[in-house]
Amino acid sequence: MITTKLIFDRKKQIKKYGTGTLEVRLTVARRAYYISTGVRVRDKEWKAGRIVNRADADTLNERLAIIYEIVDREANRCIKVGQPINVDAIKKKIWNEKEAMSNEPSFLEWLDHQTEILNLSAGTIKHYVTLHTRLTEYGKIKRWGDLTTENISEFDAWLHKRKLSNGEAITDAAVYKYHKCFKAILNQAVMFDKIDKNPYDRLKFKRGESENIEYLTEDEMKAIENLKVPKGTQIETARDLFVFQMFTGLSYSDTQAFDFSQYKKVKGKWINTGERIKTGVAYVSSLLPPAVAVLEKYGWQVPKIDNADYNHLLKAIGTMADIPTKMHTHLARHTFATYMLRQGVKVENLQRMLGHKNIRQTMRYAKVLAESVHEDFDMVAAKMTAKLKRKKKGG
Repeated sequence: MITTKLIFDRKKQIKKYGTGTLEVRLTVARRAYYISTGVRVRDKEWKAGRIVNRADADTLNERLAIIYEIVDREANRCIKVGQPINVDAIKKKIWNEKEAMSNEPSFLEWLDHQTEILNLSAGTIKHYVTLHTRLTEYGKIKRWGDLTTENISEFDAWLHKRKLSNGEAITDAAVYKYHKCFKAILNQAVMFDKIDKNPYDRLKFKRGESENIEYLTEDEMKAIENLKVPKGTQIETARDLFVFQMFTGLSYSDTQAFDFSQYKKVKGKWINTGERIKTGVAYVSSLLPPAVAVLEKYGWQVPKIDNADYNHLLKAIGTMADIPTKMHTHLARHTFATYMLRQGVKVENLQRMLGHKNIRQTMRYAKVLAESVHEDFDMVAAKMTAKLKRKKKGG
């Protein structure tokens, strides 16, 4: 047996937002499915199953009637031909119908609008724009009705097959970043009642590991520390913060929440056990002398700077210090990890210092160092071979 009914404010949002969402409840064999109509009204605007007390009430009631009819018709059609109820297909038909009969923006148009109106960091805007570009290239996710688990799974397969401009395939880590960004955007769509559920709730993709970890050598670290910069400027603040990160391993967000009062002096060293802002995972932090010097300079506080400004200034610092590696805030954390391993710190202990949930995350640094050692051996071997050739030639 199939029943359909319009439900108002099931999620109890009126107290928080002043309006509630209208949904169609489809009940099939005692199982209820809720399909958002995308219409929000105030409590006084919903009476006896109809929208009242607003200028566009007739238009909205007409829209609700069409949506209601689509749900009822499609559900009964499935029963009639002996097919299971496909709620995703019904939602797609509704969204396509809504976009056809109104000026409501498509999903990609809405994504463009969100990028413009939200107070996003430069990095997040870049992720949004890049995702928009990839979705446009993919071509199967444009409208709200296209946001299905099937289409997103096919998008994942398409990303893995796509080649970059240099001819190389996109890594699992890069593909995962696309999904992470896409999921966050669709969470916003749920919050704004554009869709009733995030299709990513039923999907899981391989996280992948970044293959190329860049870090600074010890000579480059010294170049940053000793770099002469104008006193009392933002570029000095950025340099000092980067030095602090290089010798603590703290991420940018963790440095901005830094509280020296949480540190205790143990055997002459400042030590603290905290939780990472991003993941909530515990970490152990010890302040090495260069980090202590930065704190002393700023009255035992970490210098504050906007993340976007910080990354912009780091590029200038890299140029001033003649460092070929692209400078960015997370480079300091990578540098700390490789530096500590070079000093003989065990991988298990480095895991605790970095606050990694899984030791496989930390093992990436050990792998990078091993590859670096092999490269150094190759370089030394090449020099020795060249020297022997010169000796034979001269002898």
